[in-house]
Amino acid sequence: MSEKTYLQALNEALRQEMERDENVFILGEDVGRFGGCFGVTQGLFDQFGEERVMDTPITESAIVGAASGAAAAGLRPVAELMFVDFIGVAMDQLFNQAAKMRFMFGGKATVPMTLRMPQGAGIGAAAQHSQSLESWFMNIPGLKVVIPSTPRDAKGLLVSAIRDDNPVVFLEHKLLYGVSGEVPDESYSIELGKGEIKREGTDVTIVATSQMVYSALEAAEKLKADGIEAEVVDPRCLQPLDKDIILDSVKKTHALVVAHEAVQYSGPGAEIAAMAAEEALDYLDAPVKRVGAPFCPVPFSPPLEQFYIPGADNIVEAVKSIR
Repeated sequence: MSEKTYLQALNEALRQEMERDENVFILGEDVGRFGGCFGVTQGLFDQFGEERVMDTPITESAIVGAASGAAAAGLRPVAELMFVDFIGVAMDQLFNQAAKMRFMFGGKATVPMTLRMPQGAGIGAAAQHSQSLESWFMNIPGLKVVIPSTPRDAKGLLVSAIRDDNPVVFLEHKLLYGVSGEVPDESYSIELGKGEIKREGTDVTIVATSQMVYSALEAAEKLKADGIEAEVVDPRCLQPLDKDIILDSVKKTHALVVAHEAVQYSGPGAEIAAMAAEEALDYLDAPVKRVGAPFCPVPFSPPLEQFYIPGADNIVEAVKSIR
């Protein structure tokens, strides 16, 4: 076990999986000698060469289409888009091809591809490079959606994503790449669809994802000063969703707040709130509260961007409105 950044943990997962399985390869824009837009694939070109770390033309539809076809033919591609915002031009390859092949071929074809995409605001990259689009992918049957918050989770979940026989959308918040934490040196996996309690509490459940996990933990410390003990639950995957860990927590705390950076309207919090209302209504002492971004594009202006991004104070306000 040693201290690694989120970025280093992802790089290590890729390296160890490529060493373990010669069918694993990487493709994307500038993933080769340059090392990727944010540096996640650094050093892998030198170790594995151009046939397994492939630079592509600037065409996201070709990247996702090539990965989908290679996966159907028996390889395990890990494709990278520079920003999740670019998935729009490749959406047909993802939702109409990769996600449906297994069903349309009666299970005779599998599509073991991983699609890594940075997302999220906070670096001044404006409306076309800062979105959080996880709810898009949650709504497509056939896709798995992974959204890790810690370096340890990032490595173990990426290993599981690569070994999974289904297309996995793997969402990495840009602000997390520099976050450090204890990460085992050896290869390990974390089961997709298993959440984790990041902080135990008794008075309210805060379900948070990705960068918002840290805001939820900060909010929990602020609430503690007012005598409110918050339990922070990180589902780590949104499809499949670990319903049990959320429902068990709600049955203990009797209150639920869901926090994410995606826009609140039709965001992942809507699905989690609906699930809690359907399956744990009798345990709730108050309506479920959601914390998300406003329903508008991410602003370029730094003050407006900071206002746009939900944070710990928004979570505290939501909790205090029901506790």
